This record gives sequence, C-alpha cells and structure tokens, in this order.
Amino acid sequence: MVVTQENVAVNGSRKLSPQEIADILRDRIRSGDLKAGDRLPTQAELAEEFNVERGTVRQALRALQEDGLLSNVSKGSPPRIAEPAPVRGAPQPTMVGLAPRLTEAFAAPHVRVDVVSHTSETLMLALGDSLRRIHEGTIHPESIEFRVLLPSRDINLAFPISVERDGEEDPVHRRWLEMRNAQAHVLKYNLNAVRSTHGIDVRITFRALPFTPPVKMYLLNGEEVLLGYYMLEKREEEYESRTLEMYDALGSQSVLFSFVKAASQRDAAFVEESQKWFDALWETITTDLTLS
Repeated sequence: MVVTQENVAVNGSRKLSPQEIADILRDRIRSGDLKAGDRLPTQAELAEEFNVERGTVRQALRALQEDGLLSNVSKGSPPRIAEPAPVRGAPQPTMVGLAPRLTEAFAAPHVRVDVVSHTSETLMLALGDSLRRIHEGTIHPESIEFRVLLPSRDINLAFPISVERDGEEDPVHRRWLEMRNAQAHVLKYNLNAVRSTHGIDVRITFRALPFTPPVKMYLLNGEEVLLGYYMLEKREEEYESRTLEMYDALGSQSVLFSFVKAASQRDAAFVEESQKWFDALWETITTDLTLS
C-alpha cells in the first residue's frame, strides 16, 4: 500500500485503510470470532479500536456489505453478520443438478423461470418433483411464469447436423424439430395442469431464437443462474428405419455451473447481466414460436 499523508496519524503511525479494516473484520468472520447473527460494534467503537475516522469505518463496512457478509445494515443500529450463502457444491450434470434447484425456486410465492436451450427435454423431466409437490400440497405458489427460448425451425442449425450432408432435406433436422415440439407440448401441458387443478396462475411462453445457442441457461426467480455448455460429439441414432450419423450434444449431460445472487458481488453481477441478456433477446430478435 502507498502511504500518503492522510494515512499517517499525528503521532507518526500509519492509519489503516478501509480495505485493511475490512480484511481484519473479514478474518474475524471467517475464523468464527464473529458468527452469523452477531452484531458488530458501533461505528464509533470501531473507529476508536482502529484509530481512524468514522468515514473510514463506513467505507470498510460498505465493502463487507457488498461481499454479502453483513445484514440489517442501517443508520439506526450496528449491522449483523449475515447468514452464509447456500453452498452449491461442485458443478453437476443437468439431470442431477436442475431438479433440486427448480424445487427450491418453486417454494417462492411467485415463480419465474427463464430458459435458453436447444430443446425442453431436460426441463420437462427435471420439473417432475416440483409439480408432484404442488399436487401433494407441499408447496403452493400463487403464480408460475416460464419463458423459454428455443431455436427457430427456419434456421440452419449448427447442431445437430448430419455428418454427411447431401443437399437434401436433413432428416437430423426433422428429427430435432419433432423432438423440440413434442417436448414443449408436454412441458406446456404439465404446467397448465396445475392451473386447472390448483388454481395457480400459470403462464408459459415460447419464442424462437434466430441462432443455435452454444450453452443452456436457466434463470430462477432472478436469484440464480445455472449455465452449462453443450458438448458436441459424433453419434448415431435410429430414425425412420435408418441410422443417422450426426454431430450432436446431449444436453442432459451438460455440467451446470451455479451463480447465486446472494453469494457474492461477482455472482450478483453475473445474475443481473444474464437477466439483462435474456430480456434483450426476448424483446428484440426473437419471434413467435409455433409448436408444429
């Protein structure tokens, strides 16, 4: 650190910077000296302890607040140490990681799920536990809104695509389109079923992307982003009594990385920018999607 005149006390000793004070308090939180729910000393007490001005203390507390380490920050009383953010653990394959995240999201009174994907197969399957809990009466959100972006039927997909392309209509594309439409119909039916049986306000809308998304993304209640890369491979599938050799990605095996808004300033920024990106796509270059 560069020592400047304002960082030097009258007696010649160097004054601590806001960052240094924040680091000291952060170490006390990590070591357990300050536990979740504990109140910090007052700004006056901290200023006296560190021999600095209250303005320096306020800057240090602001840094801790931005890191999600403080709660109940107000002018009326000292802040408390925040509860630790949920630990999400290591990234998981989509079919393992998505279902429990959806179940958590469905515990909110107003559920909003925004999706960018190649098809809705994984989402359709992962939603089963959340819908079962609604039917059992364990959870009962007031509203559920799904916005789903899928590739348009009218574009040349980057994948899946036939290994050998002969200029004719690509059966791989036709197979993908049938799957896209069938899975979306099932997803729509299952969600609308809870509207008719439980009186929940349900809205599900699909729009068409003019490009092939290289990643899948799930935005849950504006609080968490799950992001996974589509990994391409060469594989074979049986279709209409023939074997199709294609380059494709198995979305159910994509590894999902979780970014939680409450976890850190960095994660919060990622969630907010992801939401802006999705909203921009939804409102600009995407078009109505017909499931046929």
